[in-house]
Amino acid sequence: MSSDSAASTPYLIRGATLADGTRTDLVLADGKIVEIGSGLSGAGATVVDAAGLIALPGLVDLHTHLREPGFEQSETILTGSQAAAVGGFTSVFAMANTSPVQDTAGVVDQVLALGERAGYVTVQPIGAVTVGLAGERLAELGAMATSRARVRVFSDDGFCVSDPLLMRRALEYVKAFDGVVAQHSQEPRLTEKAQMNEGALSSELGMVGWPAVAEESIIARDVLLAEHVGSRLHVCHVSTAGSVDVIRWAKARGIQVTAEATPHHLLLTEDLVVGYDARFKVNPPLRRREDVEALRAGLADGTIDIVATDHAPHPVEAKDCEWDAAANGMVGLESALSVVHAAVVNTGLLDWTDIARVLSSSPARIGRLAGQGQGLLVGAPAELTLYDPAASRAFERGNLAGRSANSPYLAMTLPGRVLATFHRGYATVLDGALRPVDEIAALEERTHG
Repeated sequence: MSSDSAASTPYLIRGATLADGTRTDLVLADGKIVEIGSGLSGAGATVVDAAGLIALPGLVDLHTHLREPGFEQSETILTGSQAAAVGGFTSVFAMANTSPVQDTAGVVDQVLALGERAGYVTVQPIGAVTVGLAGERLAELGAMATSRARVRVFSDDGFCVSDPLLMRRALEYVKAFDGVVAQHSQEPRLTEKAQMNEGALSSELGMVGWPAVAEESIIARDVLLAEHVGSRLHVCHVSTAGSVDVIRWAKARGIQVTAEATPHHLLLTEDLVVGYDARFKVNPPLRRREDVEALRAGLADGTIDIVATDHAPHPVEAKDCEWDAAANGMVGLESALSVVHAAVVNTGLLDWTDIARVLSSSPARIGRLAGQGQGLLVGAPAELTLYDPAASRAFERGNLAGRSANSPYLAMTLPGRVLATFHRGYATVLDGALRPVDEIAALEERTHG
């Protein structure tokens, strides 16, 4: 591959392998893919040698915690955007649990503007369902939908909208503008003081268990509410075999439900809790091997629509403490593609065309995000990722571009590596290295003024 300067556009990507196995060249110019074919000249273009690399449409994460405003000690929109670019993402949906909460048009527009200023990825704000995430009254859903941010995804993630009447009203409201409620499915009464998955291991360790039914019962209730209202429901971070069964039943019934699995729930199991390392503490908790297998099967057969990272950065003091006191959450943007590669590609369940669907086109479709997930076609926006599937690496702190280091994969060997990410026609990552902030700002200004 070859580096370039801030003024060097267009790009000629030579010898890339598309998701379907076709080897070809691509020319990017003026923010679009302008040519695809073999032996392209790309006169005056910066040449990127992509021999042996898979070209994927830019990855889209429907579930990211960027923490800003309010929790900048964990992450900022700039550092989170950089982490996303390093992971091959060109767009992220920013969850609403900030301070102030993203429950008004003013706050979501602020998040949108900060994402635009950072320039590494498209940052699409998610609006809160309820005021202050308190679960008592609906937030300004309509105002956020008609704001400059054009919010279409609403979630109280971190908290369940547990009141069934409030959930019904939210589903009714967002239907008017083709929005979707993304539910954090956790019955609060069934998970009080819960610390890990409920089962034999939790009993052995003397921890309060987190039962699978706490997730499954909310999903069952909500798919029936979505059917009754005729609205769209999205289920966040599905983690149990029973949840997969409920969603499969709902889809067979014709209910408008979509669902996501996280990379960590596709790979890691509750056995990691034995060491009391709080990097493995997450909501919902790591589950049994049987649940991991069910999630993989659900992703393969389309019951689960997408993979979303639930990237949740925390400062050192929130994780470097006793298990009971530690915060839930893992960072996951930089490692997501490699973990999915290990969990479902290396196991033969999905191919690279499937990966393009679950990590790009489907999340963009669910979030109604224009300009993302359109695939690598002439005339499409130049949003793409070059990935080396033959690489292998010991995942280390230096692989993390964000502000926090609470990754469960540190010291693990992961397959693959993102070598380049192109957003809005310019490279945010090249030769595996993040482009400097000043170069990205210059490219953003030059390209989109």
